[in-house]
Amino acid sequence: MSGSEPAGPPPRVSTGIAGLDEMLGGGLPAGHLVLVTGLPGTGKTTLALQFLFAGIALGERTIFLSLDEETESLAATARGFGLPVDAARADGRLEILRLDPQETKQNIHRLQGEFVADLRRRNARRLVVDSVSLLHMLSDDETGRRTTLFALASACREAGLTVIFTAEADPQHPEVSRDGLSEYIADGVLVLGYTRDSDGRRISLALRILKMRRTAHARTVQPYTITPRGLEVNAKAVDFGRS
Repeated sequence: MSGSEPAGPPPRVSTGIAGLDEMLGGGLPAGHLVLVTGLPGTGKTTLALQFLFAGIALGERTIFLSLDEETESLAATARGFGLPVDAARADGRLEILRLDPQETKQNIHRLQGEFVADLRRRNARRLVVDSVSLLHMLSDDETGRRTTLFALASACREAGLTVIFTAEADPQHPEVSRDGLSEYIADGVLVLGYTRDSDGRRISLALRILKMRRTAHARTVQPYTITPRGLEVNAKAVDFGRS
């Protein structure tokens, strides 16, 4: 072969949500860092858990890095959706880490320095950071916040992981994260939000793929529900375009 032939499509990583995988043409591109943003109650953490447990079902090691919820509270949330969190933690396929906001200087040092070595040592394939909006608590100034966010993203990429960052949406502009920066370091952005019917009385949930680098994806806004099994996306009206 000449070596100049075009590369094939990137390998796909299932999100654990069939309708969303369909919108993505088979799942997230392996190695991508994807931001999931939305207002409270739209299911960001639930989607992130489903993503991890799709990998756990394949025998992959995964990490959930919580900047907010306590470890046992998060485990209880996973159990509530029927996810085998206790078995996954027991056999090492799931590790839940929490950065204590009271240990600010230690956390910044870790994220800006040794975190990539931590990730490689754990030999994980998937990582969730929930929520990067709370990185603002770790720095006193805008420059420090940017440095910490970029260092975290760089560590994830250097470790070769497929990653989901969750972030709170700006209440005034729900398609944008509260920090306004996370979209620029991400390879893809999923927006979870609320919609109202024509008379304004019925509120529903809808998902949009705002961007996804190096792959075709659906351009439509698709309805979804949060069920006892997690997010379920209705992808019947999928329409693929080019990024």
